[in-house]
Amino acid sequence: MNAINIYKLIFLTICLVTSANSYAKNSEFPGREKYPTTPYISINDLHKIKDKVVVVDVRTAYEYRTLRIKDALNISLSSKDFVSQMQLLSKANPDKKIIVYCNGKTCMKSYKAALKCKHHDIKNVISYDAGIMDWARKYPADAVLLGESPVAAQRIISKKAFKSYLITPEEFENKLGAGKVLVLDIRDQLQRNATGLFPGKERRVYINDASGLNKYIAKANKGGKTLLIYDEVGKQVRWLQYYLEEKKAKSYYFMKGGVRNYYKYLNEKYK
Repeated sequence: MNAINIYKLIFLTICLVTSANSYAKNSEFPGREKYPTTPYISINDLHKIKDKVVVVDVRTAYEYRTLRIKDALNISLSSKDFVSQMQLLSKANPDKKIIVYCNGKTCMKSYKAALKCKHHDIKNVISYDAGIMDWARKYPADAVLLGESPVAAQRIISKKAFKSYLITPEEFENKLGAGKVLVLDIRDQLQRNATGLFPGKERRVYINDASGLNKYIAKANKGGKTLLIYDEVGKQVRWLQYYLEEKKAKSYYFMKGGVRNYYKYLNEKYK
């Protein structure tokens, strides 16, 4: 092999390695490619400057109360006054960067929040895109779980552990037919239709209704029943699981994909 071919091979190898590294980076943080103009900050860099910036959790209030970065504010991206609240926050902290975050690397809310702020001329808003789950694991003393800090590592529910409680709509129906269950619809009022999925066989309780949830958890535990729980798209239940574990629910399952997945299942079943 002559010198020219050797140089070509070296150049090709460098290109392939660079391409592979770029792909790995983008696959880990898909939002960085999807929102290329949105500035972001790494988990380590945020920890270094945390006391010099304003940290904002842009998830729902329920998610925020369950697990959050210590001292973070909560301004939900889904709230009608998100922009006005962020404008007030920016005016109150003109010399500080505002760091927004959500659940994790595949959650796009932090990027969307930063982009929305940019469109409304709210400056110095940066996405922390590794999310709360990585933060709680790496910096437990700077995280709060159900009002307690530092966060004990064993209390953080892994994706694998969460998935072990997910059952398909068909399995959900089968368990319902077998009896000894208590079905809960935890969707909020805006998400609920005129009727639930299983009229006459379910109870409706909002995810933030602690007294209602406590009642049904106690009833299920006492009667040896399994809680079968569903939400709209299968995301709220992940945060409800922390509450169920804290209240020592003995047996429970979540419908994978929630109501939307159930309708897909019905379409396939009866087409």
